[in-house]
Amino acid sequence: MPIEFHERVLTNGLRVIAETDPAAHTAAAGFFVRTGARDEASEVMGVSHFLEHMMFKGTADITADQLNQRFDRMGARNNAYTSSELTCFYAHVLPERAIDAVELLGAMMRPALRQDDFDTEKGVILEEIAMYKDNPFWVLYEACLERHYEHHPLGHRVLGTNETITNLTSDAMRAYFDGRYSADNTAVALAGRIDFDACCASIERVCADWGSTGAVRDPATPSIQDRVVTLRDPGVSRGYAILVAPGPAASDDRRYAAAMLSQVLGAPDNSRLHWSLIETGLAEEAQASFDAHDGVGEFFVYASGDPERLPEILGVIDRELDGLVSSLTEDDLVCLRARLATAVTLGGERPADRMQRLGRQWTLRRPYTTLEDELARIERVTLDEMRAVHEAFPFRPRTLATLTPAES
Repeated sequence: MPIEFHERVLTNGLRVIAETDPAAHTAAAGFFVRTGARDEASEVMGVSHFLEHMMFKGTADITADQLNQRFDRMGARNNAYTSSELTCFYAHVLPERAIDAVELLGAMMRPALRQDDFDTEKGVILEEIAMYKDNPFWVLYEACLERHYEHHPLGHRVLGTNETITNLTSDAMRAYFDGRYSADNTAVALAGRIDFDACCASIERVCADWGSTGAVRDPATPSIQDRVVTLRDPGVSRGYAILVAPGPAASDDRRYAAAMLSQVLGAPDNSRLHWSLIETGLAEEAQASFDAHDGVGEFFVYASGDPERLPEILGVIDRELDGLVSSLTEDDLVCLRARLATAVTLGGERPADRMQRLGRQWTLRRPYTTLEDELARIERVTLDEMRAVHEAFPFRPRTLATLTPAES
Protein backbone atom coordinates (compact mmCIF):
# COMPACT_ATOMS: atom_id res chain seq x y z
CA MET A 1 0.00 0.00 0.00
CA PRO A 2 1.24 3.54 -0.75
CA ILE A 3 1.93 6.22 1.80
CA GLU A 4 -1.31 7.98 2.76
CA PHE A 5 -1.89 11.41 4.27
CA HIS A 6 -4.34 11.78 7.15
CA GLU A 7 -5.56 14.85 9.00
CA ARG A 8 -7.89 15.21 11.95
CA VAL A 9 -8.84 18.09 14.24
CA LEU A 10 -9.60 16.83 17.73
CA THR A 11 -12.42 18.09 19.92
CA ASN A 12 -10.24 20.75 21.57
CA GLY A 13 -8.80 22.02 18.27
CA LEU A 14 -5.52 20.11 18.39
CA ARG A 15 -4.60 19.04 14.86
CA VAL A 16 -3.07 15.64 14.07
CA ILE A 17 -1.45 15.01 10.66
CA ALA A 18 0.21 11.84 9.44
CA GLU A 19 1.85 10.03 6.57
CA THR A 20 1.13 6.37 7.22
CA ASP A 21 3.23 3.70 5.57
CA PRO A 22 2.28 0.04 6.25
CA ALA A 23 5.62 -1.08 4.78
CA ALA A 24 7.75 1.00 7.17
CA HIS A 25 9.78 -0.67 9.89
CA THR A 26 9.56 2.23 12.37
CA ALA A 27 7.19 4.97 13.52
CA ALA A 28 7.79 8.58 14.49
CA ALA A 29 5.81 11.22 16.35
CA GLY A 30 6.41 14.88 17.05
CA PHE A 31 4.57 17.71 18.81
CA PHE A 32 5.24 20.94 16.90
CA VAL A 33 4.43 24.16 18.74
CA ARG A 34 4.30 27.27 16.57
CA THR A 35 6.41 29.32 18.89
CA GLY A 36 10.06 30.30 19.03
CA ALA A 37 12.44 33.18 19.60
CA ARG A 38 10.57 35.51 17.23
CA ASP A 39 7.41 35.14 19.34
CA GLU A 40 9.07 36.31 22.55
CA ALA A 41 9.04 39.78 24.04
CA SER A 42 12.60 41.12 24.08
CA GLU A 43 12.76 41.10 27.87
CA VAL A 44 12.09 37.33 28.00
CA MET A 45 14.30 36.41 25.05
CA GLY A 46 15.31 32.77 25.35
CA VAL A 47 12.17 31.62 27.17
CA SER A 48 11.14 29.21 24.35
CA HIS A 49 14.46 27.38 24.53
CA PHE A 50 14.41 27.45 28.34
CA LEU A 51 10.92 25.90 28.25
CA GLU A 52 12.20 23.15 25.97
CA HIS A 53 14.63 22.17 28.75
CA MET A 54 11.91 22.35 31.40
CA MET A 55 9.73 19.85 29.51
CA PHE A 56 12.22 17.12 30.42
CA LYS A 57 11.99 17.93 34.14
CA GLY A 58 8.78 15.97 34.53
CA THR A 59 5.09 16.57 35.10
CA ALA A 60 2.98 16.67 38.24
CA ASP A 61 2.74 12.85 38.04
CA ILE A 62 5.99 11.85 36.30
CA THR A 63 9.45 12.67 37.62
CA ALA A 64 12.33 13.56 35.30
CA ASP A 65 13.94 10.18 35.99
CA GLN A 66 10.72 8.32 35.25
CA LEU A 67 10.30 10.26 32.02
CA ASN A 68 13.77 9.30 30.81
CA GLN A 69 13.35 5.69 31.94
CA ARG A 70 10.05 5.30 30.10
CA PHE A 71 11.56 6.59 26.85
CA ASP A 72 14.52 4.27 27.37
CA ARG A 73 12.31 1.23 28.02
CA MET A 74 10.47 1.75 24.75
CA GLY A 75 13.79 2.07 22.90
CA ALA A 76 12.94 5.57 21.72
CA ARG A 77 15.28 7.97 20.02
CA ASN A 78 13.79 11.12 21.41
CA ASN A 79 14.81 14.72 21.76
CA ALA A 80 13.65 18.29 21.22
CA TYR A 81 14.82 21.51 19.59
CA THR A 82 13.90 25.19 19.45
CA SER A 83 14.30 27.59 16.54
CA SER A 84 13.18 31.11 15.78
CA GLU A 85 9.77 29.85 14.70
CA LEU A 86 8.93 26.54 16.31
CA THR A 87 9.64 24.16 19.18
CA CYS A 88 9.50 20.42 18.56
CA PHE A 89 9.42 17.37 20.86
CA TYR A 90 9.76 14.04 19.09
CA ALA A 91 10.37 10.30 19.37
CA HIS A 92 11.32 7.59 16.86
CA VAL A 93 10.34 4.05 17.87
CA LEU A 94 9.37 0.61 16.65
CA PRO A 95 5.74 0.49 15.44
CA GLU A 96 4.50 -1.51 18.42
CA ARG A 97 5.62 1.31 20.75
CA ALA A 98 4.07 4.15 18.76
CA ILE A 99 1.09 4.59 21.09
CA ASP A 100 3.41 4.59 24.13
CA ALA A 101 5.58 7.28 22.52
CA VAL A 102 2.60 9.45 21.57
CA GLU A 103 1.12 9.25 25.05
CA LEU A 104 4.39 10.02 26.83
CA LEU A 105 5.12 12.96 24.52
CA GLY A 106 1.63 14.27 25.15
CA ALA A 107 2.06 13.96 28.90
CA MET A 108 5.43 15.73 28.96
CA MET A 109 3.90 18.66 27.06
CA ARG A 110 2.28 19.68 30.34
CA PRO A 111 5.33 20.07 32.63
CA ALA A 112 5.23 20.81 36.33
CA LEU A 113 7.49 23.89 35.96
CA ARG A 114 8.70 23.56 39.55
CA GLN A 115 10.65 26.47 40.99
CA ASP A 116 13.62 24.35 42.08
CA ASP A 117 13.89 22.83 38.57
CA PHE A 118 13.66 26.33 37.11
CA ASP A 119 16.49 27.59 39.33
CA THR A 120 18.72 24.61 38.50
CA GLU A 121 18.09 24.77 34.77
CA LYS A 122 18.75 28.52 34.65
CA GLY A 123 22.37 27.73 35.51
CA VAL A 124 22.48 25.13 32.73
CA ILE A 125 21.20 27.66 30.19
CA LEU A 126 23.74 30.26 31.28
CA GLU A 127 26.50 27.66 30.87
CA GLU A 128 25.21 26.88 27.39
CA ILE A 129 25.32 30.56 26.46
CA ALA A 130 28.89 30.75 27.77
CA MET A 131 29.86 27.68 25.75
CA TYR A 132 28.60 29.20 22.51
CA LYS A 133 30.58 32.36 23.22
CA ASP A 134 33.68 30.22 22.64
CA ASN A 135 32.51 29.47 19.08
CA PRO A 136 33.61 32.27 16.71
CA PHE A 137 31.08 31.36 14.04
CA TRP A 138 28.20 31.39 16.52
CA VAL A 139 29.25 34.73 18.00
CA LEU A 140 29.38 36.31 14.55
CA TYR A 141 26.18 34.62 13.38
CA GLU A 142 24.13 35.93 16.31
CA ALA A 143 25.56 39.43 16.00
CA CYS A 144 24.88 39.43 12.26
CA LEU A 145 21.23 38.37 12.52
CA GLU A 146 20.65 40.73 15.43
CA ARG A 147 21.80 43.63 13.25
CA HIS A 148 20.17 42.36 10.05
CA TYR A 149 16.73 42.10 11.67
CA GLU A 150 17.20 45.18 13.83
CA HIS A 151 14.03 46.03 15.80
CA HIS A 152 12.34 42.83 14.54
CA PRO A 153 12.00 39.67 16.69
CA LEU A 154 13.64 37.51 14.00
CA GLY A 155 16.83 39.03 15.36
CA HIS A 156 16.23 37.48 18.78
CA ARG A 157 18.80 34.98 20.02
CA VAL A 158 17.31 31.52 20.49
CA LEU A 159 19.32 30.96 23.68
CA GLY A 160 18.65 34.47 24.95
CA THR A 161 21.34 36.56 26.61
CA ASN A 162 22.96 36.49 30.03
CA GLU A 163 20.78 39.42 31.02
CA THR A 164 17.42 38.07 29.80
CA ILE A 165 17.98 34.58 31.23
CA THR A 166 19.28 35.90 34.55
CA ASN A 167 16.26 38.19 34.90
CA LEU A 168 13.68 35.65 33.69
CA THR A 169 11.20 34.56 36.36
CA SER A 170 9.23 31.33 36.58
CA ASP A 171 6.03 33.40 36.55
CA ALA A 172 7.00 34.97 33.22
CA MET A 173 7.82 31.54 31.82
CA ARG A 174 4.48 30.13 32.96
CA ALA A 175 2.61 33.06 31.40
CA TYR A 176 4.42 32.47 28.10
CA PHE A 177 3.65 28.75 28.30
CA ASP A 178 -0.04 29.34 29.07
CA GLY A 179 -0.38 31.70 26.12
CA ARG A 180 1.39 29.71 23.42
CA TYR A 181 1.45 26.00 24.33
CA SER A 182 -2.19 25.62 23.37
CA ALA A 183 -4.23 23.20 21.29
CA ASP A 184 -4.75 25.75 18.51
CA ASN A 185 -1.02 26.57 18.32
CA THR A 186 0.25 22.97 18.19
CA ALA A 187 0.25 20.22 15.58
CA VAL A 188 1.07 16.55 16.12
CA ALA A 189 2.90 14.96 13.18
CA LEU A 190 3.08 11.18 12.74
CA ALA A 191 4.85 9.05 10.15
CA GLY A 192 5.66 5.41 9.41
CA ARG A 193 3.76 2.27 10.41
CA ILE A 194 1.11 4.08 12.45
CA ASP A 195 -2.44 3.18 13.41
CA PHE A 196 -3.79 6.68 12.84
CA ASP A 197 -7.16 6.17 14.52
CA ALA A 198 -5.59 4.60 17.61
CA CYS A 199 -3.01 7.39 17.86
CA CYS A 200 -5.70 10.05 17.58
CA ALA A 201 -7.72 8.36 20.31
CA SER A 202 -4.66 8.33 22.60
CA ILE A 203 -3.81 11.96 21.87
CA GLU A 204 -7.44 12.95 22.45
CA ARG A 205 -7.36 11.26 25.85
CA VAL A 206 -3.96 12.55 27.02
CA CYS A 207 -4.48 16.10 25.73
CA ALA A 208 -8.18 16.45 26.51
CA ASP A 209 -7.70 19.36 28.90
CA TRP A 210 -5.66 21.47 26.48
CA GLY A 211 -7.41 24.73 25.76
CA SER A 212 -7.20 27.23 22.91
CA THR A 213 -5.72 30.69 23.36
CA GLY A 214 -5.94 32.27 19.92
CA ALA A 215 -2.14 32.58 19.85
CA VAL A 216 -0.92 34.52 16.84
CA ARG A 217 2.39 35.62 15.42
CA ASP A 218 3.21 39.26 14.69
CA PRO A 219 2.95 39.43 10.87
CA ALA A 220 5.06 42.59 10.54
CA THR A 221 7.90 42.16 8.05
CA PRO A 222 11.37 43.44 8.95
CA SER A 223 12.85 46.59 7.45
CA ILE A 224 16.10 45.50 5.81
CA GLN A 225 18.87 47.83 4.74
CA ASP A 226 22.62 47.67 4.19
CA ARG A 227 24.37 47.21 7.51
CA VAL A 228 27.89 46.39 8.68
CA VAL A 229 29.01 44.55 11.81
CA THR A 230 32.69 44.60 12.75
CA LEU A 231 33.88 42.47 15.66
CA ARG A 232 37.38 42.00 17.01
CA ASP A 233 38.40 39.37 19.52
CA PRO A 234 41.91 38.69 20.91
CA GLY A 235 40.88 35.06 21.37
CA VAL A 236 40.53 34.23 17.66
CA SER A 237 43.32 33.62 15.16
CA ARG A 238 41.32 33.40 11.92
CA GLY A 239 39.12 35.81 10.00
CA TYR A 240 35.39 35.12 9.66
CA ALA A 241 32.77 36.73 7.42
CA ILE A 242 29.00 36.32 7.16
CA LEU A 243 26.74 37.97 4.60
CA VAL A 244 22.95 37.86 4.97
CA ALA A 245 20.45 39.18 2.40
CA PRO A 246 16.67 38.85 1.88
CA GLY A 247 15.12 35.91 0.02
CA PRO A 248 11.64 34.45 -0.60
CA ALA A 249 9.42 33.51 2.34
CA ALA A 250 8.39 29.97 3.27
CA SER A 251 5.01 30.42 1.56
CA ASP A 252 6.58 31.83 -1.64
CA ASP A 253 6.80 29.37 -4.54
CA ARG A 254 10.08 31.02 -5.54
CA ARG A 255 11.73 29.31 -2.58
CA TYR A 256 12.59 26.32 -4.80
CA ALA A 257 14.53 28.43 -7.28
CA ALA A 258 16.17 30.32 -4.39
CA ALA A 259 17.36 27.07 -2.81
CA MET A 260 18.85 25.94 -6.10
CA LEU A 261 20.51 29.31 -6.67
CA SER A 262 22.18 29.12 -3.27
CA GLN A 263 23.47 25.64 -4.09
CA VAL A 264 25.07 26.86 -7.31
CA LEU A 265 26.73 29.61 -5.31
CA GLY A 266 27.91 27.76 -2.25
CA ALA A 267 27.22 24.03 -1.99
CA PRO A 268 29.99 22.17 -0.07
CA ASP A 269 31.54 21.01 -3.35
CA ASN A 270 31.29 21.82 -7.05
CA SER A 271 29.95 25.33 -6.40
CA ARG A 272 31.18 28.78 -7.39
CA LEU A 273 32.53 29.59 -3.94
CA HIS A 274 34.13 26.17 -3.54
CA TRP A 275 36.13 26.51 -6.76
CA SER A 276 37.04 30.18 -6.30
CA LEU A 277 37.87 30.09 -2.56
CA ILE A 278 38.52 26.55 -1.31
CA GLU A 279 40.25 25.00 -4.32
CA THR A 280 42.45 28.06 -4.76
CA GLY A 281 43.52 27.90 -1.11
CA LEU A 282 42.29 31.41 -0.42
CA ALA A 283 39.74 30.37 2.23
CA GLU A 284 39.46 27.48 4.66
CA GLU A 285 35.64 27.45 4.67
CA ALA A 286 33.13 28.81 2.18
CA GLN A 287 29.46 28.05 1.76
CA ALA A 288 26.09 29.56 0.93
CA SER A 289 22.54 28.55 1.83
CA PHE A 290 18.95 29.71 1.74
CA ASP A 291 16.50 29.61 4.64
CA ALA A 292 12.78 30.42 4.32
CA HIS A 293 10.89 31.82 7.30
CA ASP A 294 7.31 32.79 7.99
CA GLY A 295 6.90 36.01 5.97
CA VAL A 296 10.54 36.44 4.95
CA GLY A 297 13.56 34.46 3.83
CA GLU A 298 17.31 34.91 3.79
CA PHE A 299 20.35 34.07 1.72
CA PHE A 300 23.40 33.28 3.82
CA VAL A 301 27.08 33.32 2.79
CA TYR A 302 29.91 32.31 5.13
CA ALA A 303 33.69 32.13 4.74
CA SER A 304 36.76 31.95 6.97
CA GLY A 305 40.50 32.09 6.43
CA ASP A 306 43.66 34.05 7.08
CA PRO A 307 42.53 37.38 8.60
CA GLU A 308 45.07 39.23 6.46
CA ARG A 309 43.34 37.89 3.36
CA LEU A 310 39.76 38.50 4.49
CA PRO A 311 39.37 41.58 2.22
CA GLU A 312 40.47 39.44 -0.71
CA ILE A 313 38.02 36.70 0.27
CA LEU A 314 35.20 39.25 0.44
CA GLY A 315 36.22 40.57 -2.97
CA VAL A 316 35.92 37.10 -4.49
CA ILE A 317 32.49 36.63 -2.87
CA ASP A 318 31.31 39.92 -4.39
CA ARG A 319 32.67 38.86 -7.78
CA GLU A 320 30.84 35.53 -7.62
CA LEU A 321 27.60 37.21 -6.54
CA ASP A 322 27.83 39.75 -9.37
CA GLY A 323 28.50 37.06 -11.98
CA LEU A 324 26.17 34.39 -10.60
CA VAL A 325 23.25 34.86 -12.99
CA SER A 326 25.34 35.18 -16.13
CA SER A 327 27.27 32.03 -15.22
CA LEU A 328 24.19 29.77 -14.89
CA THR A 329 24.01 26.88 -17.35
CA GLU A 330 21.65 24.00 -18.13
CA ASP A 331 24.32 21.67 -16.79
CA ASP A 332 24.05 23.43 -13.42
CA LEU A 333 20.32 22.73 -13.47
CA VAL A 334 20.74 19.05 -14.34
CA CYS A 335 23.24 18.51 -11.52
CA LEU A 336 21.15 20.45 -9.01
CA ARG A 337 17.98 18.54 -9.80
CA ALA A 338 19.76 15.25 -9.34
CA ARG A 339 21.44 16.33 -6.11
CA LEU A 340 18.31 17.78 -4.52
CA ALA A 341 16.14 14.90 -5.68
CA THR A 342 18.56 12.46 -4.05
CA ALA A 343 18.60 14.44 -0.79
CA VAL A 344 14.80 14.73 -0.66
CA THR A 345 14.29 11.06 -1.51
CA LEU A 346 16.80 9.87 1.07
CA GLY A 347 15.01 11.92 3.69
CA GLY A 348 11.73 10.39 2.63
CA GLU A 349 12.92 6.86 3.32
CA ARG A 350 12.96 7.33 7.10
CA PRO A 351 9.71 7.91 9.03
CA ALA A 352 11.60 10.21 11.42
CA ASP A 353 12.59 12.48 8.53
CA ARG A 354 9.10 12.36 7.03
CA MET A 355 7.63 13.32 10.40
CA GLN A 356 9.97 16.29 10.66
CA ARG A 357 9.22 17.43 7.11
CA LEU A 358 5.50 17.13 7.74
CA GLY A 359 5.55 19.00 11.05
CA ARG A 360 7.77 21.83 9.86
CA GLN A 361 5.85 22.20 6.61
CA TRP A 362 2.51 22.39 8.39
CA THR A 363 3.80 24.76 11.05
CA LEU A 364 5.33 27.20 8.56
CA ARG A 365 3.24 27.23 5.43
CA ARG A 366 0.42 24.77 4.90
CA PRO A 367 -1.28 23.21 3.00
CA TYR A 368 0.15 19.70 2.86
CA THR A 369 2.20 18.73 -0.19
CA THR A 370 3.50 15.25 -0.86
CA LEU A 371 7.15 14.37 -1.23
CA GLU A 372 6.38 13.54 -4.86
CA ASP A 373 4.93 17.04 -5.33
CA GLU A 374 8.12 18.52 -3.92
CA LEU A 375 10.28 16.47 -6.27
CA ALA A 376 8.13 17.41 -9.24
CA ARG A 377 8.40 21.10 -8.35
CA ILE A 378 12.19 20.83 -8.12
CA GLU A 379 12.23 19.21 -11.55
CA ARG A 380 10.22 22.13 -12.98
CA VAL A 381 12.60 24.86 -11.81
CA THR A 382 14.09 26.63 -14.82
CA LEU A 383 17.07 28.88 -15.35
CA ASP A 384 14.66 31.74 -16.02
CA GLU A 385 13.10 31.19 -12.58
CA MET A 386 16.52 31.28 -10.95
CA ARG A 387 17.38 34.47 -12.83
CA ALA A 388 14.06 36.01 -11.79
CA VAL A 389 14.74 35.19 -8.14
CA HIS A 390 18.13 36.89 -8.37
CA GLU A 391 16.51 39.92 -9.96
CA ALA A 392 13.93 40.14 -7.18
CA PHE A 393 16.44 39.31 -4.42
CA PRO A 394 19.85 40.48 -5.71
CA PHE A 395 21.70 39.84 -2.43
CA ARG A 396 20.93 43.45 -1.59
CA PRO A 397 20.35 45.02 0.81
CA ARG A 398 22.75 43.01 2.88
CA THR A 399 24.31 42.78 6.30
CA LEU A 400 28.02 42.07 6.22
CA ALA A 401 29.59 40.89 9.49
CA THR A 402 33.26 40.18 10.11
CA LEU A 403 35.22 38.85 13.07
CA THR A 404 38.99 39.20 13.20
CA PRO A 405 41.74 39.10 15.85
CA ALA A 406 42.08 42.22 17.95
CA GLU A 407 44.78 44.59 16.85
CA SER A 408 47.91 44.42 18.98
